[in-house]
Amino acid sequence: MLNSGSYQIYFYLAHTQKLEIGKLGECIFQQGNYVYTGSAMKNLRQRVARHLSFDKKIKWHIDYLLNLDSCKITKVEIFYSDEREECVRNLRILESGKASVPIKRFGSSDCRNCPSHLLLLK
Repeated sequence: MLNSGSYQIYFYLAHTQKLEIGKLGECIFQQGNYVYTGSAMKNLRQRVARHLSFDKKIKWHIDYLLNLDSCKITKVEIFYSDEREECVRNLRILESGKASVPIKRFGSSDCRNCPSHLLLLK
């Protein structure tokens, strides 16, 4: 079975948070509903399971948020594919006008297409 593709994790942040996020530095995340789009071109199911776990070493930008007590995951979507589609899925939401960019370069430091892979939903 194919185990590569992209995913979207929807979550609610119960209150505004100020966090130090790796090279991004100090970031302020407003209370609200968010979606994070990522990909894994191998071990997709394991990547998503890791993100959903609280017992992990902080590695990716999204780990800082998902480990917060005030962060409640509301939905997870997995899209199996042998092609990188995370930017298409992310930009589709952003360009719909239903979301904004809360922190530039969040989860997208190696991406040339997206201002951020974390979106604050309106």
